[in-house]
Amino acid sequence: MYLKYVHILFCFYAVFTEAQYHELGAFVGGSNYIGDIGTNRYLDPNSLAYGVIYKWNKTDRFSFRVGFTLTKLTETEFNNNDLSRFNRSYEMDNDIQEVMAGFELNFKKFNLHTERVSFTPFIFYGLSYFRYNQYYQTPNGPFESPNINDYGKDQKIAFPIILGLKVNPKPYFVLGFEIGARYTLTDNLDGSNPENQFGDNPGYKFGNITNNDWYIFTGFTISFTFGDLPCYCKD
Repeated sequence: MYLKYVHILFCFYAVFTEAQYHELGAFVGGSNYIGDIGTNRYLDPNSLAYGVIYKWNKTDRFSFRVGFTLTKLTETEFNNNDLSRFNRSYEMDNDIQEVMAGFELNFKKFNLHTERVSFTPFIFYGLSYFRYNQYYQTPNGPFESPNINDYGKDQKIAFPIILGLKVNPKPYFVLGFEIGARYTLTDNLDGSNPENQFGDNPGYKFGNITNNDWYIFTGFTISFTFGDLPCYCKD
């Protein structure tokens, strides 16, 4: 009898510690930004975005997730229907390096320990820390590229939310598609609201300087699972 209880306790310990499945994989897709330059479309991926992801699947509904993603946000004033913006001829080009961590919640049970195909929509909440280029722009008139004045790197916090769908055709790998928006704590991804030593010069500012910028990642993930299978306990 005592051996039975010891065996059950061992199984619970295994399930909630070493027996959890881990995932390691990659993200590949596109990026776009939402701000004071270019298109007014919220979803318009136009630059390559790629990175790595890691997940610790604590249960079949809940995972811890971290990731590192690289992209170059690009946009021009010629990519919209607003004539006043078109005539300004501003453009933006900013390198982004992002580290993200948070929690992924599945809408359905997502069982990685079975040969049967599982799929589920999911949502992710977390926190991002990213680096970007600081600069301001001086226009050269209609249809001419502006002067880009770079003054170094900066780091900011962003608040990501990701919606997606994932499926595991086999127990050892998972495929997914996701759209993730990041609300940043800066309004100068596009050089429209320079900070630090240039923050007091209104001549370098344009657009709506009361709204911060966003950037969006849209793409696919593939990850491979590893870790011991949970112990199966019989009564």
